[in-house]
Parts: sequence; structure tokens; C-alpha cells
Amino acid sequence: MLKIGILALQGAVREHIRQIEELDCEAIPVKSIDDLKEINGLVLPGGESTTISKLVDRYDLIEPIRDLADNGIPMFGTCAGLILLAKKVVGYDEPHLGLMDVVVERNSFGRQVDSFEVELSMLGEEEDIPAVFIRAPHIVIAGENVEVLAKHEERIVLARDGQFLGCSFHPELTEDTRIMKYFINMVRENTIISSQ
Repeated sequence: MLKIGILALQGAVREHIRQIEELDCEAIPVKSIDDLKEINGLVLPGGESTTISKLVDRYDLIEPIRDLADNGIPMFGTCAGLILLAKKVVGYDEPHLGLMDVVVERNSFGRQVDSFEVELSMLGEEEDIPAVFIRAPHIVIAGENVEVLAKHEERIVLARDGQFLGCSFHPELTEDTRIMKYFINMVRENTIISSQ
């Protein structure tokens, strides 16, 4: 059984755990360096990016997470998690983890009161996916090797950069598990390659 870690310092942790378990994987809440051992993939959930970044720093998780990335472990960032993954955040001198080759702008779709849900066309999916936007960022610039998977109003809101998957919205707040399934398939493929 695949073990999917989920950064459990703040944000929509339970909802991600529910989807991971629905897809027959083991969900490992990550609160310390020890929790990162033996996981096959890592989810960085939504929440408040500045708060999560401070907590990741306080719990000395930044370098261990970067080490996992160096070792090829797939990572999936939703909303604030996308901001954590990005190599550059508009208006900030330094990135948080700086792993995914994208430039991200925070709060692109308005404040909390401007939250909304839409149906999006996703590359590779015949039917649209539901997307919940809450103080969502978007990808302003995608690197040369980044695959754009979905846009909303011409803004990139879902993309893949090799082992990294970044999402502006909150797929975990819907009953649709296709994006989590996409990530778990990334993890499965990586696990197979690593074991060869």
C-alpha cells in the first residue's frame, strides 16, 4: 500500500486524508521529521501560506522536505501548498520551498468573501472537474517543462512540473477524487521506477 504523507500543521488536512484513504492508500499526517520517513509522496494542503511557512520553519521541516524532493518523491500542493512549492512568489524576495518551476501570485481571485466554485476542463479528462476557489493563487509564469493541466479565465490553476503537481483550488473540498487520483498515479509510477 502506498504511503502518502500530508503536511498536518494547518489547513484542510482531514479532507485530504479522506480522499487519500478513499483511493486505497495510507495517509500519514506529517508533523515532524520522523513522519517523513518511508512515505512515497507528500501533499502540501491549503490553509494560510504565511502561517504554514512559519510552522514548517519552526518544526525544521524545510530542508527534510527539500531532501525528499531531491530524492524524487512526488509532491502535490493545493492552494497555499502551491505557494509553498513555487520557485518564485510575486512580491516576495525569497520562495518558501522553491521546488516547482512556476511563478505564483497570491490571492488572485479575491478575498475569502469572493470564494466560488466552477467546473473546469482538465487535460486528459473527458468530463469537467469541480473546483473550489478560496483566496486562491494562480500561476503567472510556467517554466519551459511545466505541463499546464487546467486554466480558469485564462489563468493557470493546475500544472505539473515533473514530480510536482500544483493546484490553485481545493479539490479536497469536493467529492471528486480525480485530481488526487492523478497525483497518486504519479506516486505509483515513481515508486515502480525507483524499485527497478
